[in-house]
Amino acid sequence: MVNILQGVLILMRLVLFGLTLGLTLISFQAYTKRESQRLQYAFIGFAFLSMGVAVTNLTTQVGVTSDLGSDLLYLQIAETIPFIIGFAMIYVSLYR
Repeated sequence: MVNILQGVLILMRLVLFGLTLGLTLISFQAYTKRESQRLQYAFIGFAFLSMGVAVTNLTTQVGVTSDLGSDLLYLQIAETIPFIIGFAMIYVSLYR
């Protein structure tokens, strides 16, 4: 049963990563069609969110398969940085 749940979790994470990449691609296409600073900020924001999801997936896999202790804490701190930048850029794109 645990193996099935792990498989479902991996599938869900892949779907999440695919959705963030899709948003990044759509925002890039919108930016290339009509170059504006707002669309550029949105594209950069979605790119950082995609990076954050990817790093989170890697960090979670490392945490499950090994016992890194305090080093895992550094990885978890580092995974929040792309999310902070991404959401800040989306915020700027909406209010600039």
